[in-house]
Amino acid sequence: MGFSASNIPKVSGRGNHNWCNLWRSSQFISWGTLIGNDNGVGNEIQRRILAGDRAYFAAVSLFRSRLLSRATKIVLYKTLIRPAVTCGAEVWTLTEKEEQAVLIFGRKIFRRIYCPKYGNGEWESRTNRELEEMSKGENIVKWIKGQRISWLGHLERMEEDRMPKKIFTEEL
Repeated sequence: MGFSASNIPKVSGRGNHNWCNLWRSSQFISWGTLIGNDNGVGNEIQRRILAGDRAYFAAVSLFRSRLLSRATKIVLYKTLIRPAVTCGAEVWTLTEKEEQAVLIFGRKIFRRIYCPKYGNGEWESRTNRELEEMSKGENIVKWIKGQRISWLGHLERMEEDRMPKKIFTEEL
């Protein structure tokens, strides 16, 4: 978010120095994560999906190459694209709508990896069920949920004096 004359609050009157509200913003980025007043992750997820799109299109020549096998393209997906989308996902609480948005993104990439099929004289896009069977049931939402469980294990093993552990156990 850039600063312009419309989103910088005015300080009115002499001696009114309410500095706490001077640079108040509805959203900001901290440690690479978009934080907003609503405490939701919807905007952050959309931002991450766009980052995944940018990562895909940066490597689109590799994904379109006939010289690379599907297995290699899946490794590229897991090392280049999925981390761009799921960075910080350990702390996301996904609603159904947000899960669907992430699943749609993942299927879009898998459709590009597995290519359309040719049958009955015409090209057909692969169905969601076919993609799930070809990827052996692995999808990005299941991976995110696994990362959340992994983060929970990390919190459990953490020293008691660390702030995340205190917040988790509510010992502030």
